[in-house]
Amino acid sequence: SGSVKAGKMPEGEKIRQCKQEEEQQQKEEEREGLIEFYSSYQELFQFFCSNTTIHGAIRLVCSKKNKMKTAFWSVLFFLTFGLMYWQFGILYREYFSYPVNLNLNLNSDRLTFPAVTLCTLNPYRYSAIRKQLDKLDQITHQTLLDLYDYNMSLPQRDWSTSSTQKRSSRSLLHHVQRHPLRRQKRDNLVNLPENSPSVDKNDWKIGFVLCNENNDCFHQAYSSGVDAVREWYSFHYINILAQVPDAKALDESDFENFIYACRFNEATCDKANYTHFHHPLYGNCYTFNDNSSSVWTSSMPGINNGLSLVVRTEQNDFIPLLSTVTGARVMVHDQNEPAFMDDGGFNVRPGIETSISMRKEMTVRLGGSYSDCTEDGSDVPVQNLYSSRYTEQVCIRSCFQLNMVERCGCAYYFYPLPGGAEYCDYTKHKAWGYCYYKLLAEFKADVLGCFRKCRKPCKMTEYQLSAGYSRWPSAVSEDWVFYMLSQQNKYNITSKR
Repeated sequence: SGSVKAGKMPEGEKIRQCKQEEEQQQKEEEREGLIEFYSSYQELFQFFCSNTTIHGAIRLVCSKKNKMKTAFWSVLFFLTFGLMYWQFGILYREYFSYPVNLNLNLNSDRLTFPAVTLCTLNPYRYSAIRKQLDKLDQITHQTLLDLYDYNMSLPQRDWSTSSTQKRSSRSLLHHVQRHPLRRQKRDNLVNLPENSPSVDKNDWKIGFVLCNENNDCFHQAYSSGVDAVREWYSFHYINILAQVPDAKALDESDFENFIYACRFNEATCDKANYTHFHHPLYGNCYTFNDNSSSVWTSSMPGINNGLSLVVRTEQNDFIPLLSTVTGARVMVHDQNEPAFMDDGGFNVRPGIETSISMRKEMTVRLGGSYSDCTEDGSDVPVQNLYSSRYTEQVCIRSCFQLNMVERCGCAYYFYPLPGGAEYCDYTKHKAWGYCYYKLLAEFKADVLGCFRKCRKPCKMTEYQLSAGYSRWPSAVSEDWVFYMLSQQNKYNITSKR
């Protein structure tokens, strides 16, 4: 019989076998676990390529054998990635642009009737200011005779003048001689004025030159002789008014001689319903329904539910060289805003019934990041010279006047007077005309920055107007209408059509 003897296993072999069993057991545990861990990134990448459902990623990083396919999917991937961020940029920019929706609300409530300003279109009655304008009219008469061979008929003058008026006449004559009205021949070279559009030199006919103490001159030229005469006459007219201590008192308000009848909502108006002010060019102005009395309201449309006026114009007493139109100047505006007759007004002609319909538009702008509007103008770097609330036109005119005082040393007669300043007068400021027209050209080109400084108000009220016209009174009714108005106002009215 034989016997088998088992030898002992070496100690090192036993340890190695135990490690292999432990590693095998660890791998089996990893396969059976919910989360599998890989010993290298290569194994993880192989698992990703074999099991992912992202088709683009498979074709981009797992197609080693087809480089064209990999390149195509690489381009496609980066293109879509860029489009995604481009879309994000659009959404981001739109969000931070603070877009708004337009909301329109139509209401039928009682509305506050706007303020209505009416002017005579005649700065002064010629009979009241004839003495002050007498010398200027004579010079203009001689100028028209020299330039156009036109003999202008002037009213009979009062030769009794005081020593003060004689000195003023000599001063005016000297000033006019320094700034004469000249007519250019068509074959002469003409320097284009800085404040006029570029036109052919042969279109210029007449104008005047303004120079300063250094003989630096500014050409104010016109293609129309009528425009040139009116502007030249107005320039000297302003100088005359600036020398009169209280020029507005030369032609005091006479409401009854201008407005024959006034009704609002079928009720008669009286003096408590209007305020008076004087405009240097448009004359006596009357504002109805301002804040000086109880404000009118209206809830129904139609002529009978609004303001109705019968106005008389005295054409025979107009300043002939300054007032070239006849009728009345009308402006509709908010109660808290000044009446800028030259900007927002319009003329109505005599012998015509003008029916004006209006639509109120209120604009409310969002401030902050949405716009640079201003609530009350307190954050605008321009002093408000008007006794009214802030508007864009109030700011622009105040800006020009403040620049006028700073640059020219005096204030323009048509705008409010800043504190410590005085109105321009050629007896004290000999070159103010040159400075004014030079500054006006810079103002229109926005060199002064007034249009940039003056921001729009956040709340603004505007009135859109439309007008209809008809003859008044009619041919068959004018006799009795004129007779009744004559008896009512104790004035002789005749029709000359």
